[in-house]
Amino acid sequence: MPQTIADIMTRPPVTIGMDTTMGEVQAIFERHRFHHLVVRGDAGRCVGVISDRDLFQTLSPFVGKMSERTADANLLKRRAHQVMSRSLVTVRPSTLLRSAARVMLDRTISCVPVVDRENNCIGIVTIRDIVRWAIERMECDSDFIARDNDNDPNARWAA
Repeated sequence: MPQTIADIMTRPPVTIGMDTTMGEVQAIFERHRFHHLVVRGDAGRCVGVISDRDLFQTLSPFVGKMSERTADANLLKRRAHQVMSRSLVTVRPSTLLRSAARVMLDRTISCVPVVDRENNCIGIVTIRDIVRWAIERMECDSDFIARDNDNDPNARWAA
């Protein structure tokens, strides 16, 4: 049976509002140790994504250091809507994993929010989630092949 996004998505996703500051975003990334946040619009629907890379590109390397200037510290006050990626690609829970993976590779994106029919974010899938799933599948297949080869005296290779 084909695997769907619903099988591996993280739910519920951690989301932020459009006016969340980069200082707050930085704290969320540090606290939760993940790499993407979904940005909700006024109606609560998905309107963008902020990655840790977006944050690092926005902030000065001098933030929090002795050489920090006022301009550096002010970058922490920028709002999510000023930094987020707006060209949002979303998927539904029923989307096949291979289809989502293909879209992510073709569009060079590292996550897709999972939305319901009303475009409410109900989950998120990252490229790491897909790689983790693929490795687990390969390990299961390897275990099956190894067990099968153990029972086959003519087998010439082992997994």
